[in-house]
Amino acid sequence: MRLEPALGAAAQLVLLLLLGTVTGLGPAGWLTGLVFTVATWGVLTRALFRSWPGPLPFGPANAVTLARTTLVGGVTALVADVFTGRPPVAALAALTAVALVLDAVDGRVARRTGTASPFGARFDMEVDAFLILVLSVQVALEAGAWVLAIGAMRYVFVAAARVLPWLDGPLPPSMARKTVAAVQGVVLLVAGAGVLPRVPASTVVAAALALLVWSFARDVRWLWRVRPAGRAVRRPVRLGGVGASRT
Repeated sequence: MRLEPALGAAAQLVLLLLLGTVTGLGPAGWLTGLVFTVATWGVLTRALFRSWPGPLPFGPANAVTLARTTLVGGVTALVADVFTGRPPVAALAALTAVALVLDAVDGRVARRTGTASPFGARFDMEVDAFLILVLSVQVALEAGAWVLAIGAMRYVFVAAARVLPWLDGPLPPSMARKTVAAVQGVVLLVAGAGVLPRVPASTVVAAALALLVWSFARDVRWLWRVRPAGRAVRRPVRLGGVGASRT
């Protein structure tokens, strides 16, 4: 049994208690936060067991990603509360902003400490994708269901890759892909914080969605051109910006 998932679960509970005290987290937020805590503990424990059997170090970069996961759990709990009342925008924006900043930290830590790994890249990718999904839910409640396409696109691609294995191939590094990924989080943060009027906010989000569609389409086209003939490829998905691997 690894210690790190248990520490992450404990940190998540502490954050939920803090949010409950400061923001008055409601029943929906508490339930969602607790489900997130248990699910994260279970998935991370299983992934560590499969990827790193034995007493190998968790690593500083993964510790940063785990801290970011805790913040994402707080964001998820606050967004869930919107169904019973308006969530505290300031708390949501603060947690999201720190999580987005840390997204730029863990990759650098991994490179500088020589602790980059396939597990770390996948861990980082999944946290990124889930944060974007949650933020798209928040913004969709104001701007419309079409915003959900931003958060759902990566998961739809993963489902498609199970049917079309060539979609699961590796992609070359791309600054454009990384930029598009960063844009999604920043735009959803700004739109969710309510700093722009509704029409300009929707316009900016629509532009971000268009960029994401372009990024996915470009990568799909590249994967189609280099698809292997007569054999399946099974690698971690690294597509389209959202959830791009740590490089």
